[in-house]
Amino acid sequence: MNPIESDIDIWDDDITVDPYPTYAALRELGGVVHLPKNSLYAVTRYDVIRDVLADPEAFSSTTLGFNPMVNEALQGTSLASDPPMHTQLRATLSANLTPRALRGLKVTIDEKADKLVAELVATGSFDAIDSLARAFPLDIVADLIGFGGHVKDNMLRWGQAAMQVIGPLNHRTQESFPIAGELYGWCSSVTAEDLAPGSIGRGIFDAEARGDIPEGSAGHIIHQYLGAGVDTTIASIGNIVALFGRHPEQLELVRNSPELVPAAFAEVLRYWTPLHIWGRTTTREVELDGVIVPAGAQLGILLGAGNRDPRHYDNPDAFDVTRNPVDHLSFGYGPHGCAGQGLARLEGHAIVEALARRVKSLSLGEGYRVPSNITRSFEQLQVLEVEAA
Repeated sequence: MNPIESDIDIWDDDITVDPYPTYAALRELGGVVHLPKNSLYAVTRYDVIRDVLADPEAFSSTTLGFNPMVNEALQGTSLASDPPMHTQLRATLSANLTPRALRGLKVTIDEKADKLVAELVATGSFDAIDSLARAFPLDIVADLIGFGGHVKDNMLRWGQAAMQVIGPLNHRTQESFPIAGELYGWCSSVTAEDLAPGSIGRGIFDAEARGDIPEGSAGHIIHQYLGAGVDTTIASIGNIVALFGRHPEQLELVRNSPELVPAAFAEVLRYWTPLHIWGRTTTREVELDGVIVPAGAQLGILLGAGNRDPRHYDNPDAFDVTRNPVDHLSFGYGPHGCAGQGLARLEGHAIVEALARRVKSLSLGEGYRVPSNITRSFEQLQVLEVEAA
């Protein structure tokens, strides 16, 4: 059977700012919907998305982006490779991100989060994006990889551009290519000596020197920390503040039951997925959810549509910190599941915990998002008033 078609443009400005009505409409059309305007097949339902992500043999990551230039630029990264190369590159990327490796960081991350939140609460009002959602992960990742100076100053620009250029060749992608090029340039020229001794970045170069990963791939791995990890974490932390401000009763639940912190962060990720769309390409003709998808077809995986699929979650449009959706799709699934999810959880849990400890309620301004190809985040969100705990 051929898939149903829809004439929507998945990168329409209004859709990228608020995609959930479109996600629901596409999901009801089918698990796979052909979007001729975007030359792709949208994958919309929870179980179908999991099937695609679990099968790298049929659904390749080598062209995960939506334009040929970015796919070429990403060759050699674990993000855009399939097994067996992916397995080798991923092992070094993940070695520093295992629960055991991260255990020592937890205390530092918790302390930094509590200190920052305490300072912001004391001011009475603050911009939740610049002062918290951006400041916190940028600081953590800079320390982790072991750089400062102009690299730290450019991390936000570079991280945003690295995600934008994964999109189609629209104006957002074209404007971002030169900035993403700065990041590619730095990653291809960085040396072990540029990074602090004892940092994860220095450790990746040590792995290259030992022959654990191919020569020249250390820079690619560091690129992923900066390119894939920063913008999505910023989005998630902004969403924490926005959702607690809009749902004071949910913040109260976490305040009264601190053991809900992990469940609350999982629900933030499920409810407002940081990634709008992600790519795969079929390696052969496949049948997916009862429809035939041709070989070489571009798939657009709508993780946020899967995270709100009523076939999988009861009352999916409600934000409920007691739900504990540990199987949400925001970190992906299968062999390419987000390598940095352990670090993202440490950061997210630390912010949720600090807010629950320090804040009774938040009064928010309107807040606004700007259209973006891949990451869905707040550009600005003013906390007008804080009732301290």
